[in-house]
Amino acid sequence: MKGILLVLVLLGVILGKSSFFVLKEGRQAIITRFGKPIGNPITKAGLHFKKPFLEEARFVDKRILSWDGFPNQIPTKDKKYIKVDTTARWRVVDALKFIQTVRNEDGAKARLDTILDSITRDVISNENLVEAVRNSNSIIKKTEEKREEIRRRKEKGEPVLEDEVTVDIEPIQTGREELSSKIAVLADKELLNFGIKLIDVQLRRISYEKSVESKVYERMISERTRIAQKIRSIGQGEKAKIEGRRVKELRRIVSEAYRTSQVIRGKAEAKSTAIYAKSLGQDPKFYSFIRSMEAYKRSLRSNSRYLLSSDSEFLRFLKENN
Repeated sequence: MKGILLVLVLLGVILGKSSFFVLKEGRQAIITRFGKPIGNPITKAGLHFKKPFLEEARFVDKRILSWDGFPNQIPTKDKKYIKVDTTARWRVVDALKFIQTVRNEDGAKARLDTILDSITRDVISNENLVEAVRNSNSIIKKTEEKREEIRRRKEKGEPVLEDEVTVDIEPIQTGREELSSKIAVLADKELLNFGIKLIDVQLRRISYEKSVESKVYERMISERTRIAQKIRSIGQGEKAKIEGRRVKELRRIVSEAYRTSQVIRGKAEAKSTAIYAKSLGQDPKFYSFIRSMEAYKRSLRSNSRYLLSSDSEFLRFLKENN
């Protein structure tokens, strides 16, 4: 009796596992009978019933999923070979069609690889490189502002380096975001046939192909070197101008100082002469005596010997004192 009860319990457990299944949040289920889908997708989480042994529950994720493509080498319209790395977000909107066409996520990603890579290649190859790299013409607006600044600096006579900021930059017509949207729209139309809704596509990374990358760097280095040399040349020119202004200003200052000193000296000598003349007018003999004493002081030194005539006018006051 116990054996029969045990068998019945075991059969009940097996029957229950075959008859019921649990649907988790973020998942949806399709019931298949002998591998053929029947009914509408089950999207409500919880415990659900299916016919035991005849039917099977196939689970499909209903959350947003991601897809990462492989970097592909693509030639642009202006013959620039670049590597484009794309990524996308998608979700299943028709679980029945999804299972009937691609069966599971691996099959879906294989379809995404084929469709997105192909459409990305077509879209990128029909546009110039600048459309995939830039998203706006803000750099052109900044260049125009810089040109206006250069014009003002020229009017003020300041030095400018035009080559660095006045180069012609190609404007974009669509831009990176619009290219991504275009890829998403074209791919979404094809993916709907598989029950997949494409949410968005992003050009995650764009880089030059290895064979031309070194040439691009060499050109960039050459351009920077040329600009640096021109900056140095302008700097040397400004240095010469500043040095010239410094020498000119120095000469002007020295000249004015010399002129001022000569004027002051002339006024002083005139005043001194006037004083001497006044003194001479009051007592000519005393003035002559003082001048002779000053001459003796300047010319006659101690421990010096002089040969002078006894009737020398220069020693007149010495003889008179003796």
